[in-house]
Amino acid sequence: MDYFTLMQDHAAVFLLMLTRVSGIFIISPFFGSINVPVYIRAAASFVFTVVLFPVVDGLGTVQTPPSVLAYSVAVLEELFIGWLIGFVAYVAFSAIQMAGKIMDMQVGFAIVNVMDPTSGQQMPLIGSFLYNLGIIIFLATNGHHMIIASLVESFRAVPILTMQPSLSLPVILTDFVAGTFVTGMKIAMPVTFAILLTNVGLGILARTMPQMNIFVVGIPLQLIIGVGVLSMLLPFYVLFLDVLFNEMYGNISIALRALQ
Repeated sequence: MDYFTLMQDHAAVFLLMLTRVSGIFIISPFFGSINVPVYIRAAASFVFTVVLFPVVDGLGTVQTPPSVLAYSVAVLEELFIGWLIGFVAYVAFSAIQMAGKIMDMQVGFAIVNVMDPTSGQQMPLIGSFLYNLGIIIFLATNGHHMIIASLVESFRAVPILTMQPSLSLPVILTDFVAGTFVTGMKIAMPVTFAILLTNVGLGILARTMPQMNIFVVGIPLQLIIGVGVLSMLLPFYVLFLDVLFNEMYGNISIALRALQ
């Protein structure tokens, strides 16, 4: 093998690595935020690839696809692996957003939305607060380092050009998305149960004192109780996020094993 062919193979591997690394900058929390300019995300992808290239290139020799079509398919496969890591992390934060929506509907903030700068979409008030708090805790606990570590581990679990997705991958992704609803309900359950008890009490009060305007009393009371219960739950919410993030890291490993 001459020097030109050797350099050509290394360049092909570098571009495939760059494609996989770029996948986490599409949808993953923090890395895929639209607040981060595209140029910065592209530069970060290139820097990560330069740092990882000697390590990955030393794992073994990679045979370059013989045709442009085969190489294009390889690029899509590598992009999918990086996207999959970011998607599993995104699903965990989607559960937080869903919990906020449920709380907003129960407390009375259903019609109050704020613009989320990280996604560019309208988000409920409590959902935006819980999501931003989750991002802060995610960064404070070095969760973004774990995303990078999962990306590095993916090159060992699924080396370049060796992706063989199993039939269980769609089922695994479906379970992850379905778990979003279960996790969201777990987070919102204390506030939902407190508002339920409040509504039951207001219903009994309306039957015993018909002359009282229950709507004037009920709406502020739901707001006060909802916000009060949420403030008491914040320490437990931080502990729950630790469990959620650990589950997220485990789900990334499960998704990568489905590609072996």
